[in-house]
Amino acid sequence: MTTYSKEVGNKLNDLLEKTYDAEKGFKKAAENVDHAGLKNYFNQKAQQRYDFGHELKDEIKAFGQDVDKGGSITGSAHRTWMDVKALFSSDNEEAMLEEAIRGEEASVEEYNDVLSETTLPTSTQTILMQQKNKIMDGLSSIKRLEDLN
Repeated sequence: MTTYSKEVGNKLNDLLEKTYDAEKGFKKAAENVDHAGLKNYFNQKAQQRYDFGHELKDEIKAFGQDVDKGGSITGSAHRTWMDVKALFSSDNEEAMLEEAIRGEEASVEEYNDVLSETTLPTSTQTILMQQKNKIMDGLSSIKRLEDLN
């Protein structure tokens, strides 16, 4: 079995960190909305990111890399921004949806960056493509939810 290059290991750990951030962000969004459909959507997305994190951790470990734990400063700032928006926004649900869309679009870009790495093993490419496709499907759903408000 081959191991990841240090660069690929770092990129995957960055993606894992952002996955933790997204999970926490979706939980925070669920706390900040009253709309039952949105609350359910955000809770489902938080669970999805939790599952993604475990898949990524297992894959990183399988290739002999250390796994970074925790979230990023950027993610913490994003959740704080969501709290501030919730506090001051007259249309709380729409504000949370806009932030979720922005975060999901950034996630797709981050996945594309890692997937552009030519030294990724097939198993890693498969996991990343599946996760990215689920995020893209979720983006379609969240944009439909935005139209309901």
